[in-house]
Amino acid sequence: MRGSRASSLLLCGLVLIQLLAVQIDAQRPKTPWKTLSGRSPRVIARGGFSGLFPDSSLDAYNFALQTGVADTVLWCDLQLTKDGAGICFPDLTMSNASNVEVVYPQGQTTYPVNGVPTPGWFTIDFSLRALSNVSLIRGILSRSDKFDANGYTISTVQTINKEMKPPGFWLNVQHDAFYAQHNLSMSNFLISASRTVIIDFISSPEVNFFRKIAGRFGRQGPSFVFRFLEKEQFEPTTNRTYGSILSNLTFVKTFASGIIVPKSYVLPLDDKQYLLPATSLVQDAHRAGLEVFVSGFANDVDIAHDYSFDPVSEYLSFMDNGNFSVDGVLSDFPITASASVECFSHVARNATKQVDFLVISKNGASGDYPGCTNLAYDKAINDGADVIDCSVQMSSDGKPFCLSSIDLGNTTTVAQSPLRNRSTSVPEFSSVNGIYTFSLTWPEIQTLTPAISNPYSSLYQIFRNPNERNSGKFLSLSEFLNLAKNSTTLSGVLISVENAAYLREKQGLDVVKAVLDALTETGYSNRTTTKVMIQSTNSSVLVDFKKQSKYETVYKVEETIRDILDSAIEDIKKFANAVVLVKKSVFPVVGGFVTGQTNVVERLQKSRLPVYVELFQNEFISQPYDFFSDATVEINSYVTGPGINGTITEFPFTAARYRRNICLASKETLPYMAPVQPGGLLQVVNPAALPPAQAPNPVFTDADVTEPPLPPVTAKAPTATPGTPSTTAPPPSGQTRLALSLLLSVFAMVFASLLLM
Repeated sequence: MRGSRASSLLLCGLVLIQLLAVQIDAQRPKTPWKTLSGRSPRVIARGGFSGLFPDSSLDAYNFALQTGVADTVLWCDLQLTKDGAGICFPDLTMSNASNVEVVYPQGQTTYPVNGVPTPGWFTIDFSLRALSNVSLIRGILSRSDKFDANGYTISTVQTINKEMKPPGFWLNVQHDAFYAQHNLSMSNFLISASRTVIIDFISSPEVNFFRKIAGRFGRQGPSFVFRFLEKEQFEPTTNRTYGSILSNLTFVKTFASGIIVPKSYVLPLDDKQYLLPATSLVQDAHRAGLEVFVSGFANDVDIAHDYSFDPVSEYLSFMDNGNFSVDGVLSDFPITASASVECFSHVARNATKQVDFLVISKNGASGDYPGCTNLAYDKAINDGADVIDCSVQMSSDGKPFCLSSIDLGNTTTVAQSPLRNRSTSVPEFSSVNGIYTFSLTWPEIQTLTPAISNPYSSLYQIFRNPNERNSGKFLSLSEFLNLAKNSTTLSGVLISVENAAYLREKQGLDVVKAVLDALTETGYSNRTTTKVMIQSTNSSVLVDFKKQSKYETVYKVEETIRDILDSAIEDIKKFANAVVLVKKSVFPVVGGFVTGQTNVVERLQKSRLPVYVELFQNEFISQPYDFFSDATVEINSYVTGPGINGTITEFPFTAARYRRNICLASKETLPYMAPVQPGGLLQVVNPAALPPAQAPNPVFTDADVTEPPLPPVTAKAPTATPGTPSTTAPPPSGQTRLALSLLLSVFAMVFASLLLM
C-alpha cells in the first residue's frame, strides 16, 4: 500500500530502544527534575506525530519514534468495532478524521453519548473488515491535506504493537460506558490484548471503568491514569463534575497512579489568553503520590501570549519553571516536546553558546511590541540579540528616525489622529494615497501612537501581544544609537537605508548624510567596540556609504532567487561586506512544502561574503510544514543545514535560546535536533495531491546589481497646502519595492472580514 511505501521512503533506519519499567517512588530523589519519580518528563505522542500525518496512521507513529526521545510513548485512542476489534482512532465517531462518509455514505446513525444524542459514523456500526476500506485523513483543517490521498489504513492495537514495537504504549479509553451499552467490553478487550501486547498506561475519564478492571492485571500490569476533562463537565458514572473530583485527589489515588489534565488545570489563562498564576495542582498531586500528565500541547494552536508563539517556551513553563515539573506531556508534535526536555531544560540564559551565528533583530523584538519602539529594542537586547536594527526614515524637517515603513499607516494609528488629513499620492510607493514620514515633522511624528504588526491577523486571526499593541515610543536615529552604545551585550547595530534616490530628488532629503552625521554625533565614527552595518537593497546607496565611511555594508537581495552568477557576486564584493537573503532563496517552497535547497549560501560564503537570512517569525503559519510549526526547528535547519551566518528575526529570544541548547554539544546528531531533509516530506505526498509545477525562481545576475549613482539632492519645492500630491516619478531603478498604503490596508481588512461573514 502507498502508506507503507511512504514510510519506507522517509522513515527507514529506525532504531527503537525498549525501556525497562521503573517503579514510581513517592520520595523524589535529588535530581534537576521536580517530577514525582525524579526522572525527566515523558513525551507522549498523541496518535503519533499527529500534527503532521493523519492521527493514528502508521507514518504518524513511525515518525514520532524517529524524531522523539528514545522512550517516546505512543498514545492510542482505543475504539471498538462491531466485532470487538480494538482500533486506534481519535474519536468515537469517524467522519472528522477518515473518509468514511465517502466510503459508506448511508452509514450515519445517532446514538446517545453521555446522555446527548450524537449523530455520526460510529465504529460500533462497522466490522474491522468493513473498515479496511476506510482511510485516515487529517482531523484538523489548519493542517495539511496533502497526506490524505496516501491511503493510510486504520490499524488495530496489535498491528501498532507489532509494527512499531513502541518503548511505551498508552491506551486511552474515552467511552467505556458507551461501549458497555452496546454489549462491547473494553475491560475484556484489554485483558485479552495484554497477553500479546505490552500496555504501559491505560487512561480513562470514567471512574467505573477503573473499578471494573481493578485487580484484573498482575503486579507488572499497566499504570492506571485518571483523565480529567473540563472542570464543569460531569463525570458520567458518578454524576460529579471533574472540578469537584479534583478536590479529592486521595480518592483518585485509590484506583489510579496518575492523572492527566488539560493545560489550564496547571497554568490557567485569563479571557485575553494571558497566563494567570500557576495552581498548586502538580505539588498537591505529587504529595498524594500521583503523577501528573498534561494534555493539549500542539504547535499549531493558540497558546498564551506570554509565550510569543514559541511552543518550546510553553513546554518549559510546565517542565522547568523552578517550582514543579509535570511528569509527562501529551503532544501532537513530539519532536518539540523531546527537544524541550533534552535540549532546553535546565539551561541558564547565560549558558555557553554551542553554535556561533548572529542574532539580528527586525525592528527590535517586533513580535512582542510595536516595531522600532523603545520597548521593542529593550526587549531585543534583553532577549539576547547581538545586533539591533533601525530602518531609517526621514521626517519633513530632516530628522532621521527608526520606523519599519515609510508609510505611517502601516506602523501607527495616524488614521485616527488629527494628522489624518496629510494623506498624499506618491506613485513611487503606492497607487493610492498614504500618509508618509516626509509629510510630517519629527515633533508631529512623536505624537503618533505606535501599532504592533499583525501579519497573520486578516486570514488567520492571529494577533500579537494585544495588551501592548500600542505601547512604546519611537526613537530618533541618535536615540537608537545611544541606546545601543549603552548596552553591554550588543556587538553591533544594523542601519537599513531605503528610498534614498526618491528622498533626494523629490523631497530634498539626504538620508545618507543624515545617517553619517548621526553616527558621528553619537561617537560611532571613532568607536571600535560596536560594529556598524549599513544595509540596503540599492547598490548605489552602499557605494555612497563606502565612499564616505569605513562602516560595514550589507546588500539585501529582496527577490527570491534560485542561483547567483559569479559576475554578480564579484560586483557585490566591490561594495558590500555581507549579503541578506530571503528564506525562500535558501529553501524554496511550493504549496507549503520545502522542495529542496539552493547553493546560493554556499556560493556567497566561498567568496567570503557572510549570509544573513530573513525573516524569521514564531507564528506557525510562517513556516513550511517541513519545520513542524516550530520556529526552533526552522532555525536549526538553516543553521546546521546550509550554515547561514545570522538570522534576522522579529523574535530574538527564540534564536538566542537556540544557540545555548545543550544538544548541539552532542557528538552525535540527536533526532530531535537534526535539520530537515529538504524535499523529504514531498516524497511522502501522493503526486496527485501536489500543486502544478511553478516556473523556477530567477537567477540573480550582475544586471540586477548595477545601478546608476544616487542623484544629487534637489531642493524641495514648497507646497500650497498639506497633502498636495507629489510630482510624478521617473521609472524606478534597481530592485522593486512596494509599500502598502493605509487605505489599501483598510480596504483589504474590510474585504477579508466580508468574506468570512
